[in-house]
Amino acid sequence: MRAPVWWLIAVATFFLPAMANAQSMSLCRAKPQLLDLGAPLPIARKALTERKKLRIIALGSSSTAGYGVSNPVFAFPMQLRIGLEHALPAIDVEVINRGIGGQDVEEMAARMRTEMLENLPSLVVWQTGTNAAIRHMPLDKFESLLRGGLTVGKSLGSDFVLMNLQYVPAVVSLTDEERYEEVMARVAKETGIGLFRRFDIMRSWYDDGMPYAQFVQLDGLHLNDFGQKCIGRLLTKSILGALTGP
Repeated sequence: MRAPVWWLIAVATFFLPAMANAQSMSLCRAKPQLLDLGAPLPIARKALTERKKLRIIALGSSSTAGYGVSNPVFAFPMQLRIGLEHALPAIDVEVINRGIGGQDVEEMAARMRTEMLENLPSLVVWQTGTNAAIRHMPLDKFESLLRGGLTVGKSLGSDFVLMNLQYVPAVVSLTDEERYEEVMARVAKETGIGLFRRFDIMRSWYDDGMPYAQFVQLDGLHLNDFGQKCIGRLLTKSILGALTGP
């Protein structure tokens, strides 16, 4: 018996968005060298092997909070949790989202101790830099605040991964955005912490022909569903590489 037309339409309506999303996510990729954090995560690895537990705090601004996503599960901290739970089924994974929209490095550094002491993590993913660049924070002040926050955080016994700026129109239109990226790279190297190179990863998407509309919202600043999910998945790969590699 032939299915009624309304039923075929209903089935198509249900499955086509999922198929389109799966096709879209096939574009989520980055060269291996861009996913290398550049530093081991010994504290997180010890928690993994000895306690079978991994607690991560995602500290940041609106992109950490997941501003504008159509579903909270698409925000990169939740994608990180989902990815780690899938890859590490025997590990108790907890990812605590401490993103507050509009904050920059100064406000995040000021709440570093409180956020960490409430739920002491093995690893902190600190997303920052974009708001500082947009607001033209002096580079020396940016670096000083960044180092100060890391000093406090590391003294509490956690590994760190810095997540740098977004490659989006609102940032690319600046004249000095790469200088903030350079500061973060230098600080990460000199303090022996990981660096998730979000700026270079997203720039590679654009250079490979992916239009901004694929990963950026209409405001030209915040990531859309694809951008958030992809960053979460690639961050998962980077962290897993540091945790399980040599």
